[in-house]
Amino acid sequence: MKDILIKGGEIVDSGKILKKDILISGERIKKVDYEISVDQNYKLVDAKNKLLIPGLIDDQVHFREPGLTHKGDFLSESKAAVAGGITSFIEMPNTKPQTTTKLELDKKYDLAKRSSWANFSFMFGGTNDNFTEIKSIDKNKIAGFKLFLGSSTGNMLVDDEEVLEKIFRSTNLPISVHCEDEDIIKSNIKKFKLKYGNEIPIKFHPLIRSRESCIKSTKKAIRIAKKTGAKLHVFHLSTGEETNFFSNELPLKDKKITSEVCVHHLWFDDSNYDKLGSKIKWNPAIKSKKDRDALWDALNNDRIDIIASDHAPHTLVEKNQSYLKSPSGGPMVQHNLLALIECYKRGKIKLEKIVEKACHNPAILFKIKDRGRIKEKFFADIVMLDLNSSTTVSPDNILYKCGWSPFEGFNFSSKIISTWINGQCAYNNGSFLVKPTVKPLEFIL
Repeated sequence: MKDILIKGGEIVDSGKILKKDILISGERIKKVDYEISVDQNYKLVDAKNKLLIPGLIDDQVHFREPGLTHKGDFLSESKAAVAGGITSFIEMPNTKPQTTTKLELDKKYDLAKRSSWANFSFMFGGTNDNFTEIKSIDKNKIAGFKLFLGSSTGNMLVDDEEVLEKIFRSTNLPISVHCEDEDIIKSNIKKFKLKYGNEIPIKFHPLIRSRESCIKSTKKAIRIAKKTGAKLHVFHLSTGEETNFFSNELPLKDKKITSEVCVHHLWFDDSNYDKLGSKIKWNPAIKSKKDRDALWDALNNDRIDIIASDHAPHTLVEKNQSYLKSPSGGPMVQHNLLALIECYKRGKIKLEKIVEKACHNPAILFKIKDRGRIKEKFFADIVMLDLNSSTTVSPDNILYKCGWSPFEGFNFSSKIISTWINGQCAYNNGSFLVKPTVKPLEFIL
């Protein structure tokens, strides 16, 4: 494979934007410097007037394989991710069967190795009764553990506090949690069913999956983490109150308790339910403009550490059911980065902060080896963007297997031009090129 020289672009990395060249040799970045000259045979990529960032690392996706492949699979969703500038992902355990045994974890690795267009890893799911499996799992094979403290996932709900403490004490890997209180949610559903029967309007979703349910559950997780000394990562914050439970006093590498926000909670608010309905039904629910503003403030002030997608596709037939039957979640990986760049143009966030939260910090928090930076000797996972071109989301260019997007019809004022994975250009100007040689993520233990 020829060396690749990416010349003349502006690189966003480590809090700086600098016009530098990048020399790729094989899978890795050989050199990053001003005005690189190369004698040997190489391929030149003109990046003049383009932006170059590390490939995004999405630490929370649901690609639906195995068992739910009518919604999505490793092939379809990873290609959508690559088109969206995501070069590595960490997939969640709530598939069918669930990833709560070593056997099912191994099967997922085999599936991803065959089909994925992006680098990959998995979280191992905890239940009330799989502690033996949790203790025996190879730490080199997983990014961490995932626990559902809310009712999103049926029998993956972990509601036994003794079990939670045992799990928290058993590992030094990150424990990522979905925080919503089951009892509060059940009580709210009962109340709204008394008034509306089974035809509850979607606008009441943030009152059913309420702020109180999120706050109570997040407090509980943090209390147990402090008691046990565990490394806790709280997924998809949705309320302003929760952001106050997290600190910016330490660098990320030294934090024991961390948090994340998803793009849909930064983009939408409860005024969008009237137009978009169940297309923006997520758990935790999208809440008020005030909450959205508080999430932005916490993100920019480093109380929130990571931006992710919580990509969770469902078919439109499934989503268009009545409120109680419509599943929560939506497809996001193809458009997360474009939405973040749009927010940058609106003055919500700096480019350097986007790269920090979506590229650098997932690698730091999960101790991912040699990724998340445009740096010599790191894997060449690179995204090139044109901030002066546009992308209109339409059925013709939506790559999700489910075939829809909550952004459909929106015109983003930027465009993802190319995505390199392990030194190979997998996506360029709207077309997929050669399937890259992808790898399981490696961790620094």
